[in-house]
Amino acid sequence: MKPPKKSHNPSAEENQEPDFEQELAQVERSLILIKERYTQVKQDQQQKAEWQQKKQELRDNKPQTPQIKAELQQIQKQLDLLETNLESRLFSWRSLKKPFWQIVRFGGMGVIIGWILRSWAG
Repeated sequence: MKPPKKSHNPSAEENQEPDFEQELAQVERSLILIKERYTQVKQDQQQKAEWQQKKQELRDNKPQTPQIKAELQQIQKQLDLLETNLESRLFSWRSLKKPFWQIVRFGGMGVIIGWILRSWAG
C-alpha cells in the first residue's frame, strides 16, 4: 500500500497558515481565561475558608448578642454568594449543551419508537 501523495502547492500552505494562526490565538485566549478562572476559584476558596473560620469563632462565643447574630447572618450571606460563584465557575451552560441535546435526541427517538411499536401492536 502506497502512502498518499503530499501536495507541494505553496498556495494551499499559505491558506492553512492564517487558519492555524487564528486557531492558535483562540487557544491562547482560552488558556488565559482558564488561568483567570482558576485564580478566581482559588481566591474564592480561600475567602470561603476565612469566612467559615470567622463564623465558627463567632458561634463558639457563648453569649449570642444581637450584634453577633447579625454578623453571623452577614457571614452566611457572604458564604452563600461565594458558594454560588464557585459553582458558576465550575459549571457553565456551554458544558451542559452537549448532554442536553443528547437527551433531547435519544429521548425523542424513544418516543418515536414507542409510537411505532404501539401502532404496530395495536
